[in-house]
Amino acid sequence: MRSKEVLNEYNATTMELLRLLSSLTEKELNKKVKDMGWTAAQVGEHLNKSYELSDILNGEVKDIQRSPYEKLSEIQRLFLNFDIKMNSPKEIVPTEEFINKEILLTELKNKIQWMNDFSKKTDLSKLCLDFEIPEYGLFSRIEWIGFNTVHTQRHIYQIKRIIRNIKL
Repeated sequence: MRSKEVLNEYNATTMELLRLLSSLTEKELNKKVKDMGWTAAQVGEHLNKSYELSDILNGEVKDIQRSPYEKLSEIQRLFLNFDIKMNSPKEIVPTEEFINKEILLTELKNKIQWMNDFSKKTDLSKLCLDFEIPEYGLFSRIEWIGFNTVHTQRHIYQIKRIIRNIKL
């Protein structure tokens, strides 16, 4: 898998996220659905918080001694297994307050745009040293982008389920 493919998948996935969230009214975004956990707005806010990677990607890096894509398939296997229930790290748990649609979408768009701009001018094969995910270790920059992609795909699945239940 090459960087261009990872970036194309990131772009397609984030555009689908924005489309889904934009398709709902602010009231629908914040509507609790029985047995569904978070609202669509809370899922969006959770992703928005998880997109805050600029410090990690711009932080200390070094040349990598393995394929910069090595961990992508393992991440995909885990995050795209919808039978597994995952718990969010507390740092990216969404608020219980009403979430403003316009602010949420603007923040998501800005972070997505930042990632697109960053990826065009930076060596994505470098290993990021400032943060690691337990059980996975350190990620390359391209693995962080791939992680964001599959994390978003997982939550798009959740948002689609929420939307089906809102529209009942």
